[in-house]
Amino acid sequence: MKLDTSSLERIDSFPYRHKVAEVMTAPVITIEPKATLVEAARVMAERGISSIMITGPEGTALGIVTERDVLRAVAQTGSIGMHQPLSAVMSSPVATVKEEALVFVALGRMDRLKIRHLCVVDRLNRPVGMVSARSLLKLRAGSALALGDEIASAPDAKALAAAHAKVPTLAQALLEEGVEPTGIANVVSTVLRDITARAAELSEQAMAEDGWGGPPVPGCLLILGSGGRGESLFKADQDNAIIYDGGPEADPWYGEISRRICDILDEAGVPKCKGGVMCVNTQWRRSADGWKAEIDRWMREAKGEDVLNIDIFIDFKPVYGTQNLADPLRAHLLERAGKAGPFLHLLAGSAAEMRPPLGLFGQIKTVEGRFDIKMSGLLLLVGAVRVLAVKHRIEAQSTRERLAALAKGGHMSDDEAAALSRLHDFMIGLQIRQQLADLNNGLELSNRVDPKIMSRAERSYLKDGFKRLNALAWVMQNALSTV
Repeated sequence: MKLDTSSLERIDSFPYRHKVAEVMTAPVITIEPKATLVEAARVMAERGISSIMITGPEGTALGIVTERDVLRAVAQTGSIGMHQPLSAVMSSPVATVKEEALVFVALGRMDRLKIRHLCVVDRLNRPVGMVSARSLLKLRAGSALALGDEIASAPDAKALAAAHAKVPTLAQALLEEGVEPTGIANVVSTVLRDITARAAELSEQAMAEDGWGGPPVPGCLLILGSGGRGESLFKADQDNAIIYDGGPEADPWYGEISRRICDILDEAGVPKCKGGVMCVNTQWRRSADGWKAEIDRWMREAKGEDVLNIDIFIDFKPVYGTQNLADPLRAHLLERAGKAGPFLHLLAGSAAEMRPPLGLFGQIKTVEGRFDIKMSGLLLLVGAVRVLAVKHRIEAQSTRERLAALAKGGHMSDDEAAALSRLHDFMIGLQIRQQLADLNNGLELSNRVDPKIMSRAERSYLKDGFKRLNALAWVMQNALSTV
């Protein structure tokens, strides 16, 4: 497949760099549904805002009233209309966007729904802020911004596949805009998470239509590995799991939705995991107590064959369902792992096994003209940083955020953290450049990089980086003896 970039409009990369939480207006200004339109107008004028949220007794969003609603009421009924209760004129249900979503998702949603305001909600769907078209006018961009909402409204796997196929072209545009590689990987991961969530939503709807009913107990779909860290690229396959709040009687329902989710994802261009790390397999579908018991088993008796599964699971991120089920699980994992010396040694040893491909005289060794950047460097760096983060009970999940937290906590020097962060970004950039080049040339995607795509200065930098990683591997083998 050759990338078609000829039709791309020039895009502003800001919406792909920043989260909604960074641009929203907070806190949310709210009012009760029994209040009148004139009272709402007065509050909006006093606060200098263009909308106000109508909330219920538990703080849930019931509706929204905007400046346009006020003008419309006056135009239609005169001053009498201003004394109507808000419950009679508010727009409901309220269109929302998650606070962790990237700005391009909010822009695309407003464009599709033809609205000017979005309520920003947290993982429990509680209003935490507002974004408006007015506040985002400076973020002009091309039609690629609709991608996030194209996924959210996709009616089937075919539509998801069409959206997924646009990701490399979007990445190419972002690369040309100078977006840092880790930022591009975050966008790719966001799309992957959104596709996974939509696959789950479509599966749940189909099950209801087929007579299965809704979930018997609350549950949550988790995305694992690089997708959870926000570091996926174009070759990502399915790595997912399910946690549910109940006993064995709930598993048949969750087993069925798992089958449907994995099938839709496969049709959408996210292939099934060859290692079987998917919720359709019972090993990756457990109750909350079952997952805690499995974590405890890992801490006590994890063997070599468990290490890969542990590495993938640790970076889990909730994407659909009752997402707060994931919070106690992460707390349990960090609390137990931080105390488990043998477990940390196992993870450290696994990371240290990955060695950069440097020859006797410092040259980069290749096989058939290429070297595997993932196996040669990224897995070692990501794994080592993960071990240190778990040891110090750091909740951050991306490698960049973990490095920053390690430096802030005094567990690593600022210079070392910055150097490793730059190296991580550079290696991801190599992956992106090589994969885009291979797509353009009709070659199969892989993690193998041709050294010829690098300049002389870049090759020198990577060699120095590989030497740094060799030193990091030594640390992994020797410096955790005190855990």
